[in-house]
Amino acid sequence: MKLTLLSRTYCHLCHDMEEALAPIVAEFGVEVEVLDVDADPALEERWGELVPVLLDGELELCHYFLDTPKVRDYLGQIG
Repeated sequence: MKLTLLSRTYCHLCHDMEEALAPIVAEFGVEVEVLDVDADPALEERWGELVPVLLDGELELCHYFLDTPKVRDYLGQIG
C-alpha cells in the first residue's frame, strides 16, 4: 500500500507530518510518496494552502497535522 503526502519544501508543518508519520509507516509496512505541490500546477491549484495533506488515492486522511488515531484506525481496517 502507498500513501501520498502532499508537501512543500519550505513548509515546517509538512516536515513535521512526514516525521510523525514515520513510526506508523514502519509499523504497518506502508510506503509514502512525498509530492511537492509547488512542482505540479494541478496539485497546487487543487490543494493550495491545505498542505500538508495525507492521501490514500483520492481519499484525504488528514491535512495540516497528522491525525494519528484516524490514520492508524484506517490502516488497521484496510490492512
